[in-house]
Amino acid sequence: MIVPQYWAEGRLQHRTRGRQVTVRRFGWSDLSLEDAQALADARTREAFERVLAGEALPRREARRPYNGSEGVPIREEIVAREGDSVITRNAYGARCLNTPRALFVDIDFHDPGPDRALRWGCRVPLLMLAAGIGGAAGSWLVGLVATGIALALGAWIARRIHATRRNRDGGPAAAVDRRIEAFVRQHPAWRLRQYATPAGVRLLALHRGFDPREPEVAACFAALGADPVYALMCVRQRCFRARVSPKPWRIGIERHIRPRPGTWPIDPARMPERRRWIEDYERRAEGFAACRYVRTLGEGAADPAIDAVRALHDALCRAERALPLA
Repeated sequence: MIVPQYWAEGRLQHRTRGRQVTVRRFGWSDLSLEDAQALADARTREAFERVLAGEALPRREARRPYNGSEGVPIREEIVAREGDSVITRNAYGARCLNTPRALFVDIDFHDPGPDRALRWGCRVPLLMLAAGIGGAAGSWLVGLVATGIALALGAWIARRIHATRRNRDGGPAAAVDRRIEAFVRQHPAWRLRQYATPAGVRLLALHRGFDPREPEVAACFAALGADPVYALMCVRQRCFRARVSPKPWRIGIERHIRPRPGTWPIDPARMPERRRWIEDYERRAEGFAACRYVRTLGEGAADPAIDAVRALHDALCRAERALPLA
């Protein structure tokens, strides 16, 4: 995991036979801006030479804080460091805990709606009826109207049947709980701490540390239904991540963090504006929790180093306080 303190950008340009080639690359460092610039220049020179040799490479890297860019670290303001964990402020202003070994799993409640078999099971009889009505009337227009009604009515019936089944089974939250419990039965040596989030569930594996690139991590994400974007970011950024303060729009802040976009670093002249936004955000955030502790599952013993991350996470999230989730 790399969350650098300093950022710089290198640039090289070449013109030949009326064609101009410009290549830009970022550099980063925890030591100094000069060290970051040296890395930027070296990465730019390497990419520049490969482009001139005919390789199809991007001419520049996108300036994004936390994305899918392979080989580019997290580009966010560092708020604090605790051991090997780093707390950053993301592009919309919330604080995030980034940790190289503590396996967090984010699972969103997701209702995919009626499956294909149910949808067509409801539609086919109605479509057959519509065809019969059109034939009996001897009019293609009547048949077309009846077909449209059949499709809409079939979709409505399928949604109602799906909703009835979903509610009978406890809804998306109960389905996620059953998935978690099945996973723990298959992995009794694990120890999972479960939290409620505004839109789903968060899990923290307490029994040992993990490398985000381990096959066991990928298997865990797949079995539990982790958010696929989060799973991809864990591998590419080589760390696990958990938002530990509310999303601004959930606590009554409609105005985006200033200046826009919130990609780090910020022009020093704009920092007072940013600080004013952050002060307002942090004041309002005090009355909310980012997640709430629900239960602990599994028979494994907690690893002391991971339990220290758990304590930090719970304090930052206000996970054991009776506060509204945001």
